[in-house]
Amino acid sequence: MRALVLAAGRGERLRPLSDSTPKPMLELGGRPLIHYVLLMLRRAGVVELAINLHHLGDRISSALGDGSALGLKIVYAPEPKLLGTAGPLQGLAAFFGSEPFVVLNSDTIMDLDLRAMFELHRQRGALATFALRGIGKPGAYSEIELAPDGRIVAMRLLVDRPHGRFDVYAAPNASTAAASPMMFCGVTVCSAEVLKLPVKPPPSSLMGDLFAPALRAGAPLFGFDYEGYFRTVDDLAAWDALKHEFASTPPRLSYLRQRS
Repeated sequence: MRALVLAAGRGERLRPLSDSTPKPMLELGGRPLIHYVLLMLRRAGVVELAINLHHLGDRISSALGDGSALGLKIVYAPEPKLLGTAGPLQGLAAFFGSEPFVVLNSDTIMDLDLRAMFELHRQRGALATFALRGIGKPGAYSEIELAPDGRIVAMRLLVDRPHGRFDVYAAPNASTAAASPMMFCGVTVCSAEVLKLPVKPPPSSLMGDLFAPALRAGAPLFGFDYEGYFRTVDDLAAWDALKHEFASTPPRLSYLRQRS
């Protein structure tokens, strides 16, 4: 299995820090933020990966190189214009080949058992499987409705945060009566068939432009329930809180107890 790590964004809510340093390269706990997702991938045996680049992308590629220092093999997918989270997929189709692949955010720290997620994805015959967790603050994020059997039956995608406006998508003939609202954690395991899905020209998003229409069409989309450590860097307040946490009580992440 190969991976795409999304690292092209401008990090505008982290300005002025992101004016001179790309968000994935901000240092946390003695290492760049992007290292956490890279080491999590390595622990799962995913050593071949692509990283998309745009804002200050040369800083990322110069620092990580070919990935050999981390036991990885990295290729880069530069974007002269931002393509969105779904936009890079078609250009990387040859890199992914006919095998499943995983897409991850570079600004999220987790201790996810990717091997278990891969296996569940395979067992279910899913088109895509999303790492999900319980909603901590209803209305603050998009919500994924998960049926008791693990199938996704609806998506409420936040499209206008200031006004609390959501776009709602539902699977055909699906009932949400017993479904649980979950939050997407930024990790998606994809079958190769995902590359054949119709999607609008870039910039395009994984959820709104690729998987939400697939859900409406009846595609088998599933969730992987994750209850472990989870932090994502949304803005300066979240970054400051995370730096304080790492300085005072750093998390015990399993992949940091390995050779790194």
